[in-house]
Amino acid sequence: MNKPAPAPEADAELDARGLLCPLPVLKARKRLGALAPGQVLRLLSDDPAAVVDVPHFCAEQGHELLDVAPLPEGGRAWRIRKRVK
Repeated sequence: MNKPAPAPEADAELDARGLLCPLPVLKARKRLGALAPGQVLRLLSDDPAAVVDVPHFCAEQGHELLDVAPLPEGGRAWRIRKRVK
């Protein structure tokens, strides 16, 4: 019997490492705009301000912050589900 494939970690990925505030959030906003409601964006960022900026952006825009995980090389990976209208 075949097991169903696991859900993808993300439908799209945005590597914003090396960019400083407010660029990671601005680029995430643009990338989320191209996704369908309910799709997931994985945002990679090493900007120290992202720990405040990303959750604030999600709360303000109605997106769901699924989780955040440290990256082995530094920074964090954020998974954001685009709001369902």
